[in-house]
Amino acid sequence: MTTVRQRRVGKGTEAAEDQPSEEKTVKPDGKILSGGKLWNILSITVGGIVAISLGLLTSVYVATLHENDLWFSNIKEVEREISFRTECGLYYSYYKQMIQAASIQQGLHGLVYDNKTESVRTINILERMNVYQEVFLSILYRILPIQQYLEPVYFYIYTLFGLQAVYVIALYVTSWLLSGTWLSGLLAACWYITNRIDTTRVEFTIPLRENWALPFFAVQIAAITYLLRNHLQPVQERLTLMAVFIATFLFSLTWQFNQFMMLIQALALFILDCFDMLSTAKVTWLYIIQLSGLLLVCALQFFNAMILGSLLISFNASVLIARTIQKNLKKGSLLNRLGKLILHVLLVLCLTFLINKCIKKILNLESDEHIFKFLKAKFGFGATRDFDANLYLCEEAFGLLPLNTFSRLSDTLLFYIYIFVLFFMTVAAVVVAFRNLSGSNQVQFTEKMEECTITLKPDVAYNLIHTVLFGCLALSTMRMKYLWTSHMCVFASFGLCSTEVWKLILKCIHLYTSQRTHVIKYSIPIITLLYISYKFWPGIMDELSELREFYDPDTVELMNWIKSNTPNTAVFAGSMQLLAGVKLCTGRTLTNHPHYEDKNLRERTKQIYQIYAKRSPEDVYRILRSFGTDYVILEDSICYERRHSRGCRLRDLLDIANGHIMDGLGENEPDLKPSLYPRFCEEIKKNLPSYTLHFTRVFQNKTFHVYRLAKHK
Repeated sequence: MTTVRQRRVGKGTEAAEDQPSEEKTVKPDGKILSGGKLWNILSITVGGIVAISLGLLTSVYVATLHENDLWFSNIKEVEREISFRTECGLYYSYYKQMIQAASIQQGLHGLVYDNKTESVRTINILERMNVYQEVFLSILYRILPIQQYLEPVYFYIYTLFGLQAVYVIALYVTSWLLSGTWLSGLLAACWYITNRIDTTRVEFTIPLRENWALPFFAVQIAAITYLLRNHLQPVQERLTLMAVFIATFLFSLTWQFNQFMMLIQALALFILDCFDMLSTAKVTWLYIIQLSGLLLVCALQFFNAMILGSLLISFNASVLIARTIQKNLKKGSLLNRLGKLILHVLLVLCLTFLINKCIKKILNLESDEHIFKFLKAKFGFGATRDFDANLYLCEEAFGLLPLNTFSRLSDTLLFYIYIFVLFFMTVAAVVVAFRNLSGSNQVQFTEKMEECTITLKPDVAYNLIHTVLFGCLALSTMRMKYLWTSHMCVFASFGLCSTEVWKLILKCIHLYTSQRTHVIKYSIPIITLLYISYKFWPGIMDELSELREFYDPDTVELMNWIKSNTPNTAVFAGSMQLLAGVKLCTGRTLTNHPHYEDKNLRERTKQIYQIYAKRSPEDVYRILRSFGTDYVILEDSICYERRHSRGCRLRDLLDIANGHIMDGLGENEPDLKPSLYPRFCEEIKKNLPSYTLHFTRVFQNKTFHVYRLAKHK
């Protein structure tokens, strides 16, 4: 297994309070001096410099952590490649393949007609996977005159670390736009850095798709925040829409889960539009941008059926259709509007599922069925014995968000402040939504609320619903927490630096004055920044000074043996995670891999994994040979797994799927039966004749056992 060990010695106005009117001094001769305008320019310049500086510092910070953790500059090429674990190694292998190709054209041909990723099958990598970023980066590396100065792997990882600068700047700008002061952006960026464990994992999962996509998602949110501001000029609006489209397109192109994230975003827009909190025209444009961006990606991915069958396309189309059927939704009394609203929601939902069902029926689409099986089992709609669904359910990353996450976020005061801001903003949103639905007839209610002057700007309303919905997603699925925690930094810092938030609070407790509001909105964020600096700066310095090195001799030995002792055309079977490394380090053909968004691959993986089930040697041999397997790699860490509890070990999932009783003490479902055969991965090591007839051990170390399959006629 890959481990890390201690290194041995020796080797605007600050965006001007929502753009207040400029301070102008009138001279006796009638000339106007605009001191406020000069101050705006100075403040925006300083804020911009701070944003860029923080973004670059974050990039250097995560790059340094990566170097210190692995001693990346000193280890061998094979060790660098092994450090790209599981699916990260698979994605990086296509970048390496494009770099090593004789020409760009041959490299692209190799991806479109790939027969090494899945044995006995030719697949289109550009259709199946989101690897256009690897293609673009490899072409860029080939055409730029940097080959003699920078190794391909460094060009790759520095690009990803550079995107972290874009990410932090986008978060900074979003917070600045919401609050009207760049102090808010500074606080958001500091929280992002000090909560790094919960806001990013880029330093140890560099090629992961989310590390490419989330910076573009943050840019899209910043552009939407600006778009939703009132009183934009037509030119500003058109340019912002273009920025939203480009960011949406790049986000969709770089991550296979884009459709699910944008579906949540579309739901946020739908909710706000229903309660009349956003401009219907702008919401319509955002729906169209989502659709067009996703369809463009679909075309680039050779009309990937999973994209066409996505719920996002069905939902957005349904909303646009429902609007043409139901008109005058925003007119009438409270009860009248509530009735229309309920009918509208039901109509949109029915149309969504109808359109989605029809598309999947026409395309015969089953690629995403494992996701819905997983969701069904996760939320308690019946137990399942489905191997794929259980594989997800048993992974910690797809479980509930651990409670210690909140403890870490509270140490930096982020969680406390976030909850404080969320509470007041939610109350404001409920009041405004009720007022909008009630209409102008509810004079008494409006007068009662006048004391607190509760308002909610469209950009704030969007970010509120965004953080609530993505918070729900993160709470239910730990892997998605990075979408929430980064936006949590934005939302909490906005609330702490917002004139509107403090004005609302102070008016409701009858303590409001303009001066008091300004003192609070600047003093509390500054105190918070000082606290964060005092408490976490020493820890960050210690972290940067801690030196470790990559250490995984067993995997290195395995990869070197494969390269030296097997033909280039050899086909390898084994676990998905290990085979991704085999492809990257050796270029050998695989039977299966970690990119799980294909029904045939999922079936194939389940069959290959019978090497860890209770099956006869004849059955296992027949299965492996049906996929053209020449060598099979068995891992003790899977065969004798202790990481998961009983019922969640890979061998248990296979036993349940095969209808067999699980190993060890504990209950079994009544219809499970004992297997007629012992566990294959254990029994093969005894070298019994029934096994040696089909399998010959050719390599072993403390972790891995490699067997060559006999080629019977």
